[in-house]
Amino acid sequence: MIGATLVCSNSAGSAEPAFTRADGIRAVVAADGFDQPLFLTSAPGDARLFVVEQPGRIRWIEAGRPSREVFLDLTDRVRAGGELGLLGLAFHPGYATNGWLFVNYTDHSGNTQVVRFTAGGDRHTVDRGTARRILSVDQPFANHNGGMVAFGPDGMLYVGMGDGGSGGDPFGNGQNPRRLLGKLLRLDVDHGEPYAIPNGNPYKTRPRDGAPEVWALGLRNPWRFSFDLAARRLIIGDVGQNRWEEMDVVDAVRAGLNFGWSAREGAHRYGLPRPRPAGLVEPAVEYGHDDGCSVTGGYAYRGRSIPGLAGTIFFSDYCRGWLRSFRWDGARASDLREWSVGTLGSVTSFGQDAEGELYVLTHEGRIWKLAGR
Repeated sequence: MIGATLVCSNSAGSAEPAFTRADGIRAVVAADGFDQPLFLTSAPGDARLFVVEQPGRIRWIEAGRPSREVFLDLTDRVRAGGELGLLGLAFHPGYATNGWLFVNYTDHSGNTQVVRFTAGGDRHTVDRGTARRILSVDQPFANHNGGMVAFGPDGMLYVGMGDGGSGGDPFGNGQNPRRLLGKLLRLDVDHGEPYAIPNGNPYKTRPRDGAPEVWALGLRNPWRFSFDLAARRLIIGDVGQNRWEEMDVVDAVRAGLNFGWSAREGAHRYGLPRPRPAGLVEPAVEYGHDDGCSVTGGYAYRGRSIPGLAGTIFFSDYCRGWLRSFRWDGARASDLREWSVGTLGSVTSFGQDAEGELYVLTHEGRIWKLAGR
């Protein structure tokens, strides 16, 4: 362990031992040479691994390098740099039939655009003329854009939205359910124009209390989240302010959860004294800024090459590049490990292939695959 402040919390907020060093995993280079890769995923019915590059391109891995052909090029529509760019990609569960894919990017004004495209019949490239805007959200600052999009076990599209940026959530977006910033949104993209509000969204039947798209609130910058379909869990890495980074693990079907920002950073009171909102979700894991600066994660391992780690949740940190994991029993974290794989680099994301194997992406352009020893 690099050696800093780390706390593991359960619903009562009790402390757990620090992460212990562990062997048994290798990080092997799966590909190199990508331009600021931010995400990796597979598509239903397609053997390729697709990689999102921050400047605005989607390529696939071809013999350990970026494909010469570009799957989708949005560089002329994307404003990139810092926390801006092409940030997310999700293939529709019915992609093998309908060819739909959804991307999340910041446009030339720095605002969030979630757009659906349709791949060609051979699924080799994407016709940009098929673009259909799903959601547009104004961003007051150039950071905390969120950017993740993913389909949940219910077939709905989930969109991670940061609090709008600057520092300290100056507009109070995180705790304001009427605003889309600082939230996890849930959309039915199979119905409506351009989407419908799914049943179960907490404000669908009471829009005066909150935006009907909102599924969860109190998030600062949920840069990466994932669904563990086997356990029906939602896993969120929420980037902290100045002191604490947090990992959250919750039941994927629980609506209206409040993760605490900006009344709280991690499990700690933030800013001026104020009434603490009731019923906040406690972090599964948090760590201090003497141990990192920006959480990246996480994913539950569901592959076959390391069967003893099934269900283990992995995460990393952009500044430190370590690899850590824990198990979650529904109430508390256990089996906290830091794996002896060396420093991976500036870790931007995890990714998962169709077999449940995990990959780690770095801003330097390298993609690692986790494997057993």
